[in-house]
This record gives sequence, C-alpha cells and structure tokens, in this order.
Amino acid sequence: MFDVTANGARIPALGFGTFRIAEDDVKRIVPQALKTGFRHIDTAQIYENEAAVGEAIEMSGIPRKDIFLTTKVWVSNYRHDDFIASVDESLGKLRTDYVDLLLLHWPNNDVPLAEQIGALNAVHKAGKVRHIGVSNFSTALMAETVSLSDAPIVTNQVEYHPFLDQSVVMDAANRFGMSLTSYFAMADGKVFENDTLKELAADHGKSVAQIVLRWLIQQNSVVALSKTVNEHRLKENFDIFDFELSSAQMTVIHDLADANGRIVSPDGLAPQWD
Repeated sequence: MFDVTANGARIPALGFGTFRIAEDDVKRIVPQALKTGFRHIDTAQIYENEAAVGEAIEMSGIPRKDIFLTTKVWVSNYRHDDFIASVDESLGKLRTDYVDLLLLHWPNNDVPLAEQIGALNAVHKAGKVRHIGVSNFSTALMAETVSLSDAPIVTNQVEYHPFLDQSVVMDAANRFGMSLTSYFAMADGKVFENDTLKELAADHGKSVAQIVLRWLIQQNSVVALSKTVNEHRLKENFDIFDFELSSAQMTVIHDLADANGRIVSPDGLAPQWD
C-alpha cells in the first residue's frame, strides 16, 4: 500500500467503499478489510450505514489513528446549521471525534456554494475533520470551491473507470494540487465482460478487477475505491501491489473510454459534466 499526497493530506491509494452495503454486511466485511490491510474506509450519510462502519472499525481492533475514514454530507444538509448538526450526528454514528476527510456529496444549487464551503471550513477549523473535499463536482465547481475555501481542497470523488474519460477533471485536480478519487471502478460490472481487460488479466495472471484497480492507482494522484462483500474478492482486490502495467498497457485501457461511458448521472443532482 502507498499513499497519495494532495494538498497536505496523505490518502491511502486503495480504499474500501461501502456504497449499497447493508449494515450486517458492513459489520462482517469491514473488519476483514482492515485485517487484510485496507486502511482507507469510505462511507456517506446517505448510505445509511455510518453506525455500522463505526461499530466495524471498533470491532476490527485496528487503532482509529491508523485508519483514514471518509464520509460525505448529503445535499439536504447543506444549510450551515443543518450541516454542522449532521456532521455531529455522523461523528456519533461513526464513534469517533473526527473524520479524516469530509466531502460535499453532490452539487446543490439551492444553497449558495459559499455557504456550503463555509460550513466545511467551520467543521475543519473545529477539528471535527482533518481534510475537506468534494464529490461529483465539475471543473468549474472545483475552481469555485478552491477560490472560496480557506482550507485546502484535497480531492474530488467522481465516477471513473476504463469506459469513462476523466482526463479533463484529472488535469484540473492536478492544477489545484488535488487528488481524484474513483468510485464505480468496475463500471457496474461491465469491466468483467471486456475482452481487452480479460487479455491483460491473463497476461499478468491477475483478475480483471485487479487490472482495473492497478490501472487507477498507477495514475498520478488517483485514489481507487474497491467494494465487495466477498472475503475472497476482498483479498484479491488488495493484492495489486506486486505488479505494474506497462505504459502501453495503460494506454490500451485508457483507449477503452467511450463517449457514452458515464453510468451515474442522477437528475436533480448531476452538474453540467465536463
């Protein structure tokens, strides 16, 4: 495991995501993930499993200080007072005095961005969060966020997989000293059907999932979130640090990007994508 450094934050390059994982499964698999070697756990208020994540971290026996914990504030909590109250509630559920990274989950035009960023900075200044960032933000919103924030913005968490070109967002992140955190790395299962990825996996004696995760973390300042409720696949997903993809192989995977590759774009939340 290695870290991605972004605006003063050291973020483990491979994280374990908990989107759409039920509480019972969280309590079972998160301790196993931590015992396997994962040190970056990602959750969100809207996932409705923060309490299970907090319990699972305690159950793991891994010291809290050794874990990089991320959560996200939901759009209905963006008004300043609601924001502060929701963060306090998240901390209670997570059984911790702070989170390592707090993100705005999606853009919300109903609340001025300055108010959202002001609330992010308030909880940062209060020591409730070590680092702040955004999720599902366009490059224009990234630039506006950076200009409004006193504290550094350390990441933009976005959909990123072999079928979606995020080079524009990545270039902006690099300019701002931010990382790019990838979710939906397996493209909702589509990567497992791709012959090119299957061939690369066979060449390396690895799985398609390992090839995709390696492709992500081998890029500059990219953090990858993996997800599974299966112990065997959990160990497999973590086992990506003993091989490298060549520059030609990296390019082959980049070339799989498709103009219609985006999967996640909910009405009422999605910005004008780059």
